[in-house]
Amino acid sequence: MSTRANDPAGTAGVTDLTGIFQDELVTHALVRDVRLPYGAGTLALITLDNGHDHTRPNTFGPKGLAELDAALDRIAARDDIAAVGVTGKPFIFAVGADLKGVPLIRAREDALAVARLGHRVFRRLGELHVPSFAYVNGAAMGGGVEIALHCAYRTISSGVPAVALPETFLGLVPGWGGTYLLPRLIGAERALTVIIDNPLAQNRMLNGRKAHDLGIADAIFDSADFLEESLAWTARVLTGELTVERPEVDTGAAWDEAVARTRWNVEGRLHGAAPSFTRALDLVAAAKDRTRDEGFAAEDEALADLIMSDELRAGLYAFDLTQKRAKRPAGAPGKELARPVTKVGVVGAGLMASQLALLFARRLEVPVVLTDLDRERLDKGVAHAHGEIDALLGKGRVSPDQANRLKSLITGSLSKDAFAGADFVIEAVFEEMAVKQKVFAELEEYVSGECVLATNTSSLSVTEMASGLRHPERVVGFHFFNPVAVLPLLEIVRGERTDDATLATAFAAGRRLKKSCVLVKDAPAFVANRILLRLMAEIVQTVDEGTPIEVAERAAAPLGLPMPPFVLMGLVGPAIALHVNRTLHAAFPERFPLSEKFAAFVAAGKGGVYRPDFTLDPEAVEIFGGGTSPSSEEQVLDRALRALAEEIRIMLDEGVVAAPQDIDLCMILGAGWPFHLGGITPYLDRTGISEKVNGSRFLEPGVASLP
Repeated sequence: MSTRANDPAGTAGVTDLTGIFQDELVTHALVRDVRLPYGAGTLALITLDNGHDHTRPNTFGPKGLAELDAALDRIAARDDIAAVGVTGKPFIFAVGADLKGVPLIRAREDALAVARLGHRVFRRLGELHVPSFAYVNGAAMGGGVEIALHCAYRTISSGVPAVALPETFLGLVPGWGGTYLLPRLIGAERALTVIIDNPLAQNRMLNGRKAHDLGIADAIFDSADFLEESLAWTARVLTGELTVERPEVDTGAAWDEAVARTRWNVEGRLHGAAPSFTRALDLVAAAKDRTRDEGFAAEDEALADLIMSDELRAGLYAFDLTQKRAKRPAGAPGKELARPVTKVGVVGAGLMASQLALLFARRLEVPVVLTDLDRERLDKGVAHAHGEIDALLGKGRVSPDQANRLKSLITGSLSKDAFAGADFVIEAVFEEMAVKQKVFAELEEYVSGECVLATNTSSLSVTEMASGLRHPERVVGFHFFNPVAVLPLLEIVRGERTDDATLATAFAAGRRLKKSCVLVKDAPAFVANRILLRLMAEIVQTVDEGTPIEVAERAAAPLGLPMPPFVLMGLVGPAIALHVNRTLHAAFPERFPLSEKFAAFVAAGKGGVYRPDFTLDPEAVEIFGGGTSPSSEEQVLDRALRALAEEIRIMLDEGVVAAPQDIDLCMILGAGWPFHLGGITPYLDRTGISEKVNGSRFLEPGVASLP
């Protein structure tokens, strides 16, 4: 290995790094001179551009960094410029490091060289002989935000849709200056919102306005004249007409308090399951007392450690699943087989039905009609959908004209003849086979032979549901997750008779709904619910045996789930969980036992084991009490993990999905399984449970772990 780890500037290993990053899409640094107004002189404007449209964002690998470095060499040699500016190609500023090559890094010294190279090149922008300005014209994430932070001044377009430091979400830290520069610019509390809180909230993004309000940018301009306005603003700064004032950052107790609050939140949420969040917190905590050299050196070390961790490889694996596999679902038929959907019917008018109606109307922009047997219920369902549209209007997410159009698209009818002409009808009625079969049999009298009949069932057999129809081939499972507007997963279930045209139409509709679709075999509870219920069944069984509820809850903490199992059960609804458990018990009684105590809990009308103040409900404790064989936290976790490893292996052997990747995709997008763990199968592999239970890993070494 010829990369020199003792080269603090990171200059020696560029050639070796480019060998690792062989597939780098190079972001070029194109320089042109711009004459500034008001006699402010000449600005050397660097445009970051990889030569592709906005679907291939600007990223930084070794070659791109070398090009930017060379451009800065030429600029540093000039004495005829007043300033330097950096902007991006249309709609994209830059979105950070080139992650394609990271899984190929096998030596820590190469990881350290990547960290040092980024620091060395980016910091030059803040240390030139003339002021530097970042003009954030489009999406800016990771290293894109950091290159702007290294500049002396920043403007941002009001049309920028995404500003973020998502590194901790993946298993990294903002390692090219982010953990040092951002808190010293806007304060620790605001910086931790961007570095920690937003990634924890499923990688929430800022828009241009919010980034400006936080103080990340000094000025904001409309997108139509963004560069022109930014250059004029630059000229006023250079001539002294405009002084940029920033609030003084509190580096005293407020800094430490912000770090302490965030640390408490991270520990409570993750229980040490994601080292990247802890490392980022440590870096921000220390940034208030460190010099720039010390802060950047600490980032280098943290980045190198994390690049060489299984957690990062798992995070990159999850990122690849959601960005690639989710967009090209395994086993989906060709798009050319899909039939157009020009009208949608929704059977039922409850909360789920009204959510579905709004989603179809908003995304497909076609008429959507709800039906129900009860006028009051029907009117309530339509009113709920219209009320959600008003809420979107109030938040500025739709215009008044769009709101009126959406409302006109969503109507209700007491008669199923309103479905005449519909191309796609989905039922959202009571979760009982006989009820759903009756609904589909009635629908056949009103719709065409090619109209897709979709069921939103969470556990029942699609094949059995279609068995008595004249056209069972047009029935498909279309399983959404609640809340429908938020969770991106859509399990598309192929029954034994479902034909390719129906399946293709379902996938095409799912894509238009902006959902991530996974093809699933018609099997009890499909994927996400089956795995979650196996987890719950094991944990509830340990409670039946005498394990205190709070011990069983804490046992699952290392999994880093969005909420503990009994809290999740309360959110889903104990009655619904019991119904799905009964479906699975009927199919697999030895693996999904029925808990008499859980049934009694539901019969008592309990909505959860916790009271509103999050203390345990004494009645719930009494119902679940009486066991004589309690387990420790470690025993509960080991038992739950072994059960999951067994169930997933069985599901894969049954062909419920094509590969472990689809299991992980379902759990990440439908169950909130931690992104930084890479889903469930990498976790089971990493802990050794897969091999203990099944005799082999789910994934080959290097797929979601170090090679």
